[in-house]
Amino acid sequence: MQSLPDFLARVKPPITPALVVRRAVMMANLAAMQAACAERGVRLRAHGKMHKCSALGRLQIEMGAVGLCCQTVGEAETYVHAGIGDVLVTAPVPAWGWLRLAALARTARVGAVMDSAAQIAEAATAALAAGVVLDAHVDVDPGMARAGVAPAGAVALAAAIAGQKGLRYAGIQAYCGHHQHLSPAERAAAHAEWTARLVTVVAELRAAGLAPEQITGGGTGTAAMDLAAGVYTELQPGSYAVMDVEYGDLGDLPFAPALFLAASVVSANHASHVTCDAGHKALHPNGPMSRVVQPAGSVYKPMGDEHGAIVPPSGVGEGDLVWLQPGHVDPTVALHDAFFVAEEDGRLERWPIDARRASL
Repeated sequence: MQSLPDFLARVKPPITPALVVRRAVMMANLAAMQAACAERGVRLRAHGKMHKCSALGRLQIEMGAVGLCCQTVGEAETYVHAGIGDVLVTAPVPAWGWLRLAALARTARVGAVMDSAAQIAEAATAALAAGVVLDAHVDVDPGMARAGVAPAGAVALAAAIAGQKGLRYAGIQAYCGHHQHLSPAERAAAHAEWTARLVTVVAELRAAGLAPEQITGGGTGTAAMDLAAGVYTELQPGSYAVMDVEYGDLGDLPFAPALFLAASVVSANHASHVTCDAGHKALHPNGPMSRVVQPAGSVYKPMGDEHGAIVPPSGVGEGDLVWLQPGHVDPTVALHDAFFVAEEDGRLERWPIDARRASL
């Protein structure tokens, strides 16, 4: 594979700012995660909230993933309508969403996580009205305090699901999002502590006759630890496919950067910097600052909604392309309509980001 500068020199997106995916690196990342899961006999359910792209989701399934995770009802609808036959909504479903998920279950396997009796009742009512069965997972809170039932409440909630017509008790979800970006040593310690608690939860469920069919969770940052621990039966990583600055800076993950943003220099009137057409509307400010890849040695500074500065200019002028790696991939992808997937010779294929803010 050629060097990154040589690759970028060949790529000429038709518009800027544009998200460009280096296909060869992405494929290597996809293959590495799939192989790691297969070696441990763990299902890979790649998280579609990162890429929001049904073309990439179908590719992940062709390579061995059992289905996709979704963060929203709209993502689930987009993926099912694009031919993806197994989706799991991994975030709380609003009351209006249950009928829409139940409608999807007429043509696909549809699951959702639940953390309250009210959600269970709403889901069951919608499923019965649609004449379908929804997979239901107990959402266990591992300490994020965002959603999920406390570990001590998992058995009672699982029993409530198991007793509801229209729902199939499918297992539990335990996603440790707050562990994903810790330093290696901190991540290992936090993971070990939570794994011990998760083992207890699973044992309590089994003792109550509610052994979970699937224990789903995990992410890009903890994937190796999740697989080695042997508790999860299904992993939910997302960012591994293309990576970003935040994950890359951890320094211990076996995945390479595959996603870059091309921007055009639109003004070069200052000796200290040039101005490009990538501001907050092209690179989401959540997470670490996006990193300049080309010109090497420069840094990026946002200058508002539509513009950014490249400091120092390092040989680029008006009309030239500059290349950046997004700081946090998920929200940045949500700002764009498509990926331009690039071959090593510079040929481009446009993949719509069709699940972006989807509301069918």
